[in-house]
Amino acid sequence: MEAAVKDLVPTAALEDIYRIIFTEHHDPYTVLGIHKITALGEPAVSIRAFLPLATEVYVLREFEDGRTEEFPMERVHVEGFYEYIFLGESDVFRYKLKRVTADGETHVFYDSYAFLPQLTDYDLHLFGEGNHFRIYDKLGSHFRLNDGIGGVHFAVWAPSARSVSVIGDFNGWDRRRHAMRVLGSSGVWEMFVPGLDDGTMYKFEVKTRDGHIMDKTDPYARYMEVRPRTASIVKSRETYSWSDQHWMDERSASDPYDKPVSIYEIHLASWKRHGDGGYYSYREIANELVPYIQSAGFTHVELLPIMEHPFDGSWGYQVTGYYAPTSRHGSPDDFRYLIDKLHQAGIGVLLDWVPAHFPKDLHALGLFDGTHVYEHSDPRKGEHLDWGTFIFNYGRHEVKNFLIANALFWLEQFHLDGIRIDAVASMLYLDYSRNEGEWVPNEYGGRENLEAINFLRQLNWAVHANCPGAMVIAEESTSFTGVTHPVDDNGLGFDYKWNMGWMHDTLEYFEKDPIFRKYHHNNLTFSLLYAFTERFMLPISHDEVVYGKKSLLNKMPGDYWQKFANMRLFLGYMWTHPGKKLLFMGQEFGQWNEWNHDTQLDWNLLEFDSHNQLFQWLKDLNGLYRDEKALHEVDFSWEGFEWVDLHDNERSILAYERFCKEKRESVIVVCNFTPMVYEDYRLGVHVAGSYREVLNSDSHFYGGSGVGNGGTVNSENIGAHEREHSLTLRLPPLGMLILKRVQ
Repeated sequence: MEAAVKDLVPTAALEDIYRIIFTEHHDPYTVLGIHKITALGEPAVSIRAFLPLATEVYVLREFEDGRTEEFPMERVHVEGFYEYIFLGESDVFRYKLKRVTADGETHVFYDSYAFLPQLTDYDLHLFGEGNHFRIYDKLGSHFRLNDGIGGVHFAVWAPSARSVSVIGDFNGWDRRRHAMRVLGSSGVWEMFVPGLDDGTMYKFEVKTRDGHIMDKTDPYARYMEVRPRTASIVKSRETYSWSDQHWMDERSASDPYDKPVSIYEIHLASWKRHGDGGYYSYREIANELVPYIQSAGFTHVELLPIMEHPFDGSWGYQVTGYYAPTSRHGSPDDFRYLIDKLHQAGIGVLLDWVPAHFPKDLHALGLFDGTHVYEHSDPRKGEHLDWGTFIFNYGRHEVKNFLIANALFWLEQFHLDGIRIDAVASMLYLDYSRNEGEWVPNEYGGRENLEAINFLRQLNWAVHANCPGAMVIAEESTSFTGVTHPVDDNGLGFDYKWNMGWMHDTLEYFEKDPIFRKYHHNNLTFSLLYAFTERFMLPISHDEVVYGKKSLLNKMPGDYWQKFANMRLFLGYMWTHPGKKLLFMGQEFGQWNEWNHDTQLDWNLLEFDSHNQLFQWLKDLNGLYRDEKALHEVDFSWEGFEWVDLHDNERSILAYERFCKEKRESVIVVCNFTPMVYEDYRLGVHVAGSYREVLNSDSHFYGGSGVGNGGTVNSENIGAHEREHSLTLRLPPLGMLILKRVQ
């Protein structure tokens, strides 16, 4: 028999009631929800609820035969704490709550505080030791069926918080309604909210140890509002159906090192825009980008960071939503559509990834629970002075886990083919961009960041173990040893390293008037002294065409014709030099202006012959690069390269030969870096025969002057360049020839 409620309540301690009212309780589940108790000396079940805006609250008990019975709860505290006791009950049961508000609205719902924790001890253990590589399936927000009831499970790591609540459009953004519980010493707070689904907007409201309240976006959120709004959006149900299985199977079975890799680096927000300046959606980009990349002949695209970021001018490098593709262009499934379409067209997709630092925006990772959770507490290790950002604490297991799982998330959930890691040098060195006294040596007194090095090794191991065929590329600008060496050989384990030395030296050379180039010949030859110490990628990235550095075409000296001739020569030299290739968007057709992230590329330039002809040269270079094994099969060994003529600095001429595996086939490249035409240039060759002019950058077809060799040249039994035979060539001005022996 049920006793009169007014004779039995409250059964919760008054101290606990006040801790609930003021969101001070670390585990409100011990107070709220359904509990077995003893009342009037007999077993009983108590249901307690804190519903501060309710005028009436009822328990709707559900029976196994489908009946529902309603019981009015007693308001035991004026702030909205309610309780009802079922005397004579010894087991908990399923129920709902009915809340009536002052305006007469009625809301019926399952009680969040009636559900058990969803995270296992094993999940928490793996996370605590930094080895839960699918933690993104546990933390964040996820639709779940819990005891047959659908809802969203929320979980967040805030180890020093006094309390954490999930707030959103479902509870009027009121932190009192859904206060979470912390799971032991893990620092993970969790809650299941029945009745919610994808599309729910939410944040976490964190109360710090000193009582300050902060609204934080979910670090593991998979979707967010369009900036400047910052709420997270539940997006956990897999609805996209992929059509790229053939691509994924081939990728996992292939060796990328002997394949052509020609990358088109792209900033989605400024590649193309609508007439009113509005962004293209991911699907609109796919419809135009796929045929464009196919026409241009690139093997891959590399996206500047598309993780959510509030400031357009950061180009995506100041990330506030590491697990969320930016909503500027659409939904996560829209982004999957873009990748899927590229894969179906045989084009790989790489993502620029930013684990080196993160911004100080109040709604994001910084000071997440009022303490330095993701960043170092010591500013000498925890802040980037140049960029005004925080540095991740790579020595903290949960932080390392957050980042490694994030890399795997993009590769696995979005089928990406690799990641390029930004600013690796800033991670490797404790004194990066710091003066004496502004940094802390490592335990051995050195400047190397041992925690970051360990993180990068573990990251590369995890990627290669879990995502066969995926690339990890380092933007690393120093002479740090072993960036692309295996982890078990004391290397960092990257697949490729950007060759910043080649980029700097080559651009410096090309910017000089040809009359002075003979004094800087070593700018071009020096790169071969170290070209095979790492697996290098040759980058001309966005960083080289902004902030007063001019576009690549405008870096070139001379008049209008000479600029285009130099540009063709530069691209030809880059595409035939050992190493994989990367070119930033717009340079393929000769963008005149520097890159401007606020507007689209100057596509109107393609209406002019000179720009169209330059683009055709780039297309043909890509075609030859893909088809000619000698230009890509042996990029990281002297077996694939041989100088023919590297000492002719007086005439600014370089000649070299590229070989495929076992030297079965080869091509010879001759570059003339002056506007002079050299008649009767004698080029040594190993094998006698006829040599075909495969490409000539000075062809009329590409906008050149038409100086060449009639298509084919026969060798003579005259030795040159320490070779038994030779060719007599006409070298075009500011031009290059690519020759191949006719079999």
